[in-house]
Amino acid sequence: MDEIINFAWGFIGGWVLGIFFFGGLWWTVNKAIAAKKPGFWFIGSFLVRTSITVFGFYYLSQGSWQTVLFGILGFLIARHLILHSTKPSEEKQIQLKKKPSKHEAQS
Repeated sequence: MDEIINFAWGFIGGWVLGIFFFGGLWWTVNKAIAAKKPGFWFIGSFLVRTSITVFGFYYLSQGSWQTVLFGILGFLIARHLILHSTKPSEEKQIQLKKKPSKHEAQS
């Protein structure tokens, strides 16, 4: 029974780390677009996100590779959720495709 609880905590911890990592990446990209020095945003964010995520997985593992596997599963599911929730809607994609380029507008 204790193993099941550890696996559940591993999954939940991996999910939280995934939300933090990929949500932080999305936030960084949005902030860096308008920044004067976007390289600092990307490097700083990468270092912070990676450090916290690696430490989090180390803490979650508790010496059990099975718990790490459940954590990775939660991490990947969080990645999928972040990608799905931040994807532009079809309406926005259609508007981007219909917008003529400068060359087409001059013809």
